[in-house]
Amino acid sequence: MKYPPFCDIILIGFSSVNESNIKKISSFVYNKLSAKIKRDDFKILKPMPSPIDKIQNKYRWRMILKGNIDDEINNIINETLKEIYNQNIKDMRIVVDVNPNNMM
Repeated sequence: MKYPPFCDIILIGFSSVNESNIKKISSFVYNKLSAKIKRDDFKILKPMPSPIDKIQNKYRWRMILKGNIDDEINNIINETLKEIYNQNIKDMRIVVDVNPNNMM
């Protein structure tokens, strides 16, 4: 099944008061990562609403990446997130959690 400690799971969480912004940004991240990471041993699941999809009037989506993290994967994720940061999106919060204890 390849779960930690045999591989890594990365949870990228998106939250915003504007759900259409989340869909747009999470799709952007998914497309960028899918185009740059071409490995059979690394899976990128499409963005989807979190199990608890709205808290305090903020929508929450998540994207799950599964595989072994090395410097190449780490750099690709960092570069992709820097592109979003440089767009200066004010009402979006993005959280990256490596091997999370809780998938909610």
